[in-house]
Amino acid sequence: MPSLASQCAVCHSWPAAQVCQPCLARFMPCPPCCAVCALPLPTLLPSELPRTDPRLCAACMRQRPPMDVTLAAVPYAYPWSALISRYKFGEQPGWAGFFAGLLLQTPGVAQALGEMDAQDWLLPLPLSAERLQTRGFNQAWELASALARQSGTRARADTRLLLRLKHARPQSQLGREARLSNVRGAFQVDPLRASELAGRRVVLVDDVMTSGASLFSAAQALRDAGAAQITAVVLARTAPA
Repeated sequence: MPSLASQCAVCHSWPAAQVCQPCLARFMPCPPCCAVCALPLPTLLPSELPRTDPRLCAACMRQRPPMDVTLAAVPYAYPWSALISRYKFGEQPGWAGFFAGLLLQTPGVAQALGEMDAQDWLLPLPLSAERLQTRGFNQAWELASALARQSGTRARADTRLLLRLKHARPQSQLGREARLSNVRGAFQVDPLRASELAGRRVVLVDDVMTSGASLFSAAQALRDAGAAQITAVVLARTAPA
């Protein structure tokens, strides 16, 4: 969206941006999170710190997900949950540029994109053909495109390298175990292009990470195709169930 005078979507003041700086300062900071799944880490006394990597939650220590790092800009809570719903379900793809700007302010995101070269990949989580037809746009692709433009990354942004093989029920309607089952085998790298991933770095982009099932499944498909490093970048992370 252009930077014209408009009301802040949160407090209704009149800045020249969708969300004013005081609201960003109030609502954007995330607590310390697990480096791999981006869930908030508990506050521990020095004597309680684990002997293994203190950046990881207990679940990721027990069974590490297929991505190397997950970076989340904001918690999926007020006001972001309402703004993301407006973007995703309210036919307002113009929010993508603003949200990409939030992501680039998130520690690690600009660095990850800046370190990539022309053989690396910036990939959105794909939608099924049915959901894409219903929604009219892939919100993850709009975010990835805006990230590519704003960051100037040399990585290639692509919508056809990672494919969604099946249409599944919306993840928001399911519990954790059902989510995992719902997306098992849902993603595959284009078999004619798998060699393009061998030894390459990938930034995988999505709007909201809830259980992580969709991102884990997509990252596993990329890992199976030979991707050497996978960084998941998500706009918002839900609180643990």
